[in-house]
Amino acid sequence: MYLNTHTYYSFRYGTLNTKDLLEELQRAGVKCFALTDINGTPAAINFVRLASKYGVKPVLGIDFRNGADQLFIGIAKNNEGFKELNDYLSHYLHSGEKIPESAPDFKKAYVVYPFSKYSGWKLKKLEYVGVRPTDLPRLIYPPHQLDKQKLVLLQTATFRSKVDESSLERVALKKDFNAHRLLRAVDNNTLLSMLPKSEEGSVSDFIYPLDELLSIYQNHTYMVDNTQELLESCSIHFDFDGEHLNKNLSAFGKDANEDLATLERLCEEGLPYRYKNPTEDILKRIKMELDVIKQQGFMSYFLINWDICQYARNKGYFYVGRGSGANSVVAYLLRITDVDPIELDLYFERFINLYRQNPPDFDIDFSWKDREDITEYIFNRYPNVALLATYSTFQFKAVVRELGKVLGIPPHEIDHIQRAPYKDLDDLHKLVLRYGKYIEGFPNHLSIHAGGILISEKPIHYYTATDLPPKGFPTTHFDMVIAEDVGLYKFDILSQRGLGKIKDSLIEIERNHPNDPKIDIHDIANLKKDEKIKAMLREGKAIGCFYVESPAMRMLLKKLRVEEYLGLVAASSVIRPGVAKSGMMRQYILRFREPDRRNEAHPILRDIMPETYGVMVYQEDVIKVAHYFAGLTLGEADVLRRGMSGKYRSREEFQKVRDKYFRNCVKKGHTFELAAEVWRQIESFAGYAFAKGHSASYAVESYQSLYLKAYYPLEYMVATMNNGGGFYRMELYAHEAFMHGADIQAPCVNQSEYLCTIYGKTIYLGIAFIGDLEKSTAEEILKERYANGVFMSFDNFLKRVSISLDQLSLLIKIGGFRFTGQSKKALLWEAHFQLGNHKKTNPVRMLFDPEVKRFELPELSYDLLEDAFDQQDLLGFPLCNPFDLLKAEPPRNVLVREMATYKNQTVRMIGYLVHIKNTTTSNGKRMQFGTWIDREGLFIDTTHFPPVAAQYPFRGKGIYELVGKLVEEFDFLSLEMTAMRKLPYIHDPRYAEEPRHAQMGVEPT
Repeated sequence: MYLNTHTYYSFRYGTLNTKDLLEELQRAGVKCFALTDINGTPAAINFVRLASKYGVKPVLGIDFRNGADQLFIGIAKNNEGFKELNDYLSHYLHSGEKIPESAPDFKKAYVVYPFSKYSGWKLKKLEYVGVRPTDLPRLIYPPHQLDKQKLVLLQTATFRSKVDESSLERVALKKDFNAHRLLRAVDNNTLLSMLPKSEEGSVSDFIYPLDELLSIYQNHTYMVDNTQELLESCSIHFDFDGEHLNKNLSAFGKDANEDLATLERLCEEGLPYRYKNPTEDILKRIKMELDVIKQQGFMSYFLINWDICQYARNKGYFYVGRGSGANSVVAYLLRITDVDPIELDLYFERFINLYRQNPPDFDIDFSWKDREDITEYIFNRYPNVALLATYSTFQFKAVVRELGKVLGIPPHEIDHIQRAPYKDLDDLHKLVLRYGKYIEGFPNHLSIHAGGILISEKPIHYYTATDLPPKGFPTTHFDMVIAEDVGLYKFDILSQRGLGKIKDSLIEIERNHPNDPKIDIHDIANLKKDEKIKAMLREGKAIGCFYVESPAMRMLLKKLRVEEYLGLVAASSVIRPGVAKSGMMRQYILRFREPDRRNEAHPILRDIMPETYGVMVYQEDVIKVAHYFAGLTLGEADVLRRGMSGKYRSREEFQKVRDKYFRNCVKKGHTFELAAEVWRQIESFAGYAFAKGHSASYAVESYQSLYLKAYYPLEYMVATMNNGGGFYRMELYAHEAFMHGADIQAPCVNQSEYLCTIYGKTIYLGIAFIGDLEKSTAEEILKERYANGVFMSFDNFLKRVSISLDQLSLLIKIGGFRFTGQSKKALLWEAHFQLGNHKKTNPVRMLFDPEVKRFELPELSYDLLEDAFDQQDLLGFPLCNPFDLLKAEPPRNVLVREMATYKNQTVRMIGYLVHIKNTTTSNGKRMQFGTWIDREGLFIDTTHFPPVAAQYPFRGKGIYELVGKLVEEFDFLSLEMTAMRKLPYIHDPRYAEEPRHAQMGVEPT
């Protein structure tokens, strides 16, 4: 009886999730209803999936509106009708145009106009007028004396309801309606008191029990019959299981047979490149994989990924194929991945097994500069393509702030609400918290998945309407979980900056070392043997290198003394938060370093995971343990692994497998304590650990970046800075280049490019690095310089470049005109004189430059450290040693190179802050880890336990005196802090009345 129902996927309007809506209507006695969210279909597929569990026949539709103004409701007769509605809605979502007030002539979808909007026009065959209970008294008046066959009941279901105790009338649940009004105010960015009624739903839009609803229409049974007939004529079906679950593009070529032949040919062609002398085992593995791929019908999936990678190679793009796809030798032969699964003994069943209905998972990383072109290629190359959506949800702190705003609460009071004890708040403030908690987790709006792309056999609108966000590519209304439910599996086309660093490094190396042999960065076999790389890994000297530069990774590499590829593969997964949380990272380190401890592992676990000494390190280990330790089938074990990721944790299938795990452990004779401990380890890390192939893929990229850093550190640091840095601030990469012998120069209008560039060992920072300098200014300077040569003088620059005084001042202060030999202060005088009251310079081409009148300036004081303070302001860091800026350096401080001498002693060190990691202890108290460099540029690592973290907080960027005990764990030295204070810098010499150092005196003229 319900033709118009809303979930909270009617963004900032509805208040019920899909399950709640089904439960409410089930309780109301409803056996069939239409889900019609406003201008969207995010809940549609999941609604159809869940409906049968509630004894409901699902019908799908869309509530078409301009803003909150309801135009008509479209209800799909069948799947073709749903596509028709999605086609229509998507046109307007893409174009941004208003939806017309009258519907088109749908062939497979009904249209229901609200009674209040109908003015007597002739209705088409599939069009009806919906009558609300409040409309019934008006039916007797013209033009509403309609053909009774065209009237249906239209009780909108947006809110839950209850019977009011005083009036005994059914009313909307106050909490739902109030939340709805607050959401509408947030959507309209207005005070709740100023929210127009036209922007709200009606307070009567609630769910009636079916018998009550029918009693309202008891004098209009024809409407009930018409509504019933309409719903009964509708049928929607999606396949959520069975052999036809995979809805991706079924054939890359003409058909499956051609695809198999193509795949076999490509494997044959790729074999000599990957294996010069393939063994019988390799050939058997290839055949086995091809047989499984054929049996599962995944040929097109492999070929599409191959095609994308081939396009990238032809364009000279770097990429990394990772994820569980690296477990496949076929993927290796097709050059989708660079990981040899034979060498690593990768578990193919983690990637594809006969129990797995969904296609394998390839994640392909491209440079952040190249991904857009790859995405465009996919959209142009294949039919039925869309980006995958995610839902941006209301987070508690953000929603409290939003609710505070719409209720007119001042910002400082909103801050107070979030900090103060609940009992100390007034009623309005408590109201904000109550509704903030209620709305927390509601979907706020659609967003775009990090890299998911769907390539469907059927048109995408068969499943969903699409938006057209600023990226310019159609985007679904559902997320990856719902997509997988209906059999649409994403292609992950991701981006990262590490690949940009590798590509740009090779360009810089070729330019700066034109006579050096060409580098084959894909010769991973030789990189694995390189002694320089091994030494860098052992010592954790990998700043700037992909995935191995963070303080935690640097610490782990030193503790493990990793120098082999397999060790790095394991470290890449051990460092993940889940392994650390489970306590197994420490166990792994102990067993790695002390072989006798390997016997501490349970014999079954040690036999399952000999390579990692019985410690679960990779995602595959979940499958192995579940299969061999608990006796689950491979299919059940994979459900368990997926459930641990959080996507399916609440689903029934996951709960069933969890229960079976414990039942099987009992049958196998494991004690409950052992089964529970193994389960704890699985649960604590499975959602965070990498697949082994994924770690191996990351390790390959790490080796490539380590090679470039080992042999061409300056060029590699330039590429790192030009790709936005990495884990650390830009300053550290400039520092790292300096530590490798670079001469770091501030931007110069004659020598710098837009980004950093290197000449020999001199690195000029890019003009774009100057804070507040407009991009247009930088481009104007470079355009003029490229066209007409370098600038001969300051006057010459002003005559050739159109620039404002404030932009010119930035260039002067950073030292961009130091080639002139004039002081910055003199140039600033000159700039003010020449520009005067003009907004900008006005370049004029002249045959001869007229002489500019000169003024004799008085002697101007100059302090060398003025440059450092200008650089701090404009670059974010000084180019000198920051320790030179200290007012006074405490005596008797220990340097990093002296640390080993003072083990287990309390010492004083001086450190320049590089990075802070905040974390919490098991009892919720804050503790911190600090990363610093000493005067000589070497790293100090500090641990701040909760009492010290509370008493001695960090006070921003700068240099600190660090007091603590030097401790050693697995040969890694760090400082356990007992006290800390920030040290003052000298007074800014730019504003001092006299030079800081008399001997620096006056800058020569």
